Amino acid sequence: MKRELMDILACPVCKGDLVLNVSEEDEKEVIKGTIFCPACKIHYPIDEGIPNMLPPEDGD
Repeated sequence: MKRELMDILACPVCKGDLVLNVSEEDEKEVIKGTIFCPACKIHYPIDEGIPNMLPPEDGD
């Protein structure tokens, strides 16, 4: 995932701003880490450069 993508991403639950937490990156993109929504307190994982922005299931 390229860092520039953070400029257009919003939380899928509340549409709020997100915070990028990087665990591993190369010169081109973020390989591992999380995207965090402070309002919802949800961490969305980034694995092998792919962010998983699916909202958590609410148990319905």
